[in-house]
Amino acid sequence: MLTVRKSQDRGYADHGWLKSFHSFSFAGYYDPQHMGFGNLRVINEDRIAPGTGFGTHGHRDMEIISYVLSGELAHKDTLGNIKGIPPGDVQRMSAGRGVMHSEFNHAQDQTTHFLQIWIEPNVTGIDPGYEQKRFPDADKRGKLRLVASSDGAEGSVLIHADARLYAGLFDGAETATLKLDPKRPAYVHLIRGELTVNGQKLTGGDAARMEGEAELKLSEGKDAEVLVFDLAAD
Repeated sequence: MLTVRKSQDRGYADHGWLKSFHSFSFAGYYDPQHMGFGNLRVINEDRIAPGTGFGTHGHRDMEIISYVLSGELAHKDTLGNIKGIPPGDVQRMSAGRGVMHSEFNHAQDQTTHFLQIWIEPNVTGIDPGYEQKRFPDADKRGKLRLVASSDGAEGSVLIHADARLYAGLFDGAETATLKLDPKRPAYVHLIRGELTVNGQKLTGGDAARMEGEAELKLSEGKDAEVLVFDLAAD
């Protein structure tokens, strides 16, 4: 079964310095029908205005992934990491038993556009950790590139969660298939462009919830960038 969630049906918050679309209930946006999907808890599409950002705040027992689309995200945490995250990099922060961090857009003339993703861990109370890797467009062109996994396979960042995250770029005749375990839910989030997912056309910001499916088929892309989540069974 495949269920499409349209972009305009997401939650939205405009804080002036921050504009954010929420795929699932978050902060002031609450929808009991969209509290998460499997162990995927948050996908926030954030745009941070120039010279602003999130002040120091804390997390615990959550796997947090940042996927930057444009601009740059400046990260600083209590583990001693001071990093710039440009487009093409994937950052993973394991909050574990507790970590404080901040995220800023230090540019004075460019908005930082990124996805903030939270996945529930399968182990709690661990030491907090940080990892950041670059995945060039060439590695994602016309295919699904594994960028996060529970075992760090294929050079992906390692998350302490029963999940695998793929990223892909599709245009024109480019197609890809991914075998799925029908017992596990899968979630497709189209970041931009147009893409057909198992016969259903999606446009930027749309998502597809997949349950009981044995295969994912991506085709008919038009400047499409997509994330695919293989998630824990209930």
